[in-house]
Amino acid sequence: MERELPIITIDKHQFTVDGEKLELREVGDPETVIPFKNMHENESGYSFYYNKDLIKEDNCIFATVFTEFEIPDFVQIDPVGIAKRYGLTIDEVKGKTDFDIMVDQKAFDLRINKGMLPTINIAGHTFYVDLRMKMLRPKDDFLSNGIHFEEIDDYFSEERNAYLIPYNPKTHEFQEFDWEKCTAFPKDIIAIEFPFQKYLDPIGWNRLGGWNPKDELKHIGLKSHHQAKVIPWEQTELKDIIKENLKNLKIKPNTSKPSLKGRKR
Repeated sequence: MERELPIITIDKHQFTVDGEKLELREVGDPETVIPFKNMHENESGYSFYYNKDLIKEDNCIFATVFTEFEIPDFVQIDPVGIAKRYGLTIDEVKGKTDFDIMVDQKAFDLRINKGMLPTINIAGHTFYVDLRMKMLRPKDDFLSNGIHFEEIDDYFSEERNAYLIPYNPKTHEFQEFDWEKCTAFPKDIIAIEFPFQKYLDPIGWNRLGGWNPKDELKHIGLKSHHQAKVIPWEQTELKDIIKENLKNLKIKPNTSKPSLKGRKR
């Protein structure tokens, strides 16, 4: 049996508040949805822009004026839905804010009060996410140059929404190689994928930008430790690059060996 959702009024229109799905849905028109991702955080809850009187023309929808509206925290409006979403009891969400529930409070304390940098495991080695130094700094390896964000800027993949870089697990460094001359699978280099700086250390990102350290934490999430992915070369674009390089050299690829993939971006 479906539970009865709380209702609020926005611009003379009624909306149900679904804390479990983190969205507002117009009563009588479930296709009109205002999702959490479209809301901006503020001190009292959230704000968003909305206009029901949209103008439709040539299959396009637009409005001349959007009005800003505000709502309280979801836990204040729909505590039952929030409790269900996060696997808590009603008593456990009482007196708490959305920030208290949505953001890992242990990770927040470690970063804000203890000053601990987030870490990321890359192919078995731990790196500190050091945005002030603009790098991923390898733990207990002072001879390594680590991974500098300026050096890997071209390796951010819009498709993956992450960095995809060639990495040397022996030196714990980003390692460039000549893509235009590459005709075989790199033996000592692997492809690794990890998020953009903002998602590795959102608090550090906010501090560098001069913003409130809490900004967007409810949307992004907060972790003390991350895990980079090792991506097989076959799942990158290097395979196509090698085929093209071999074609230019008029050499047929050895099909008995794995092909490469992965392109500098």
